[in-house]
Amino acid sequence: MTRIVFALLMIMTASMAELTQVWATPEFAEKNIKIIDIRTPTEWKETGIIKGSYTIMFFDEQGRFYVPDFLKKIDKIVKKDEQFALICRVGSRTGMVSEFLSEKLGYKVINLKGGIMKMIHEGYKTVPYKE
Repeated sequence: MTRIVFALLMIMTASMAELTQVWATPEFAEKNIKIIDIRTPTEWKETGIIKGSYTIMFFDEQGRFYVPDFLKKIDKIVKKDEQFALICRVGSRTGMVSEFLSEKLGYKVINLKGGIMKMIHEGYKTVPYKE
């Protein structure tokens, strides 16, 4: 019986999960979708950030992460059933994090492929990061 309940929970979680892959473009920044930048403070200072985005570091400079702290911060910004986007430098980190958030935890995530560097290359003007 426990196995059946567990299997049903896994199926329900997977069906609620939603991962969308979208190229990071200047036009996407104009949409009314919350964007969470998971880079490091050093990276935010280096390139600037998307106007109106939220800065929540996932991996630190040494590649370490602490999921409970990240989730606590995410949950203050978005509701579990609310679609939002993740961005990093070139899309590698957000690929992993967005897959984890959607498939394992049921969040509705948009992975912005190509990251902030693609947007800057396409002419997007970032705003300075302020601590």
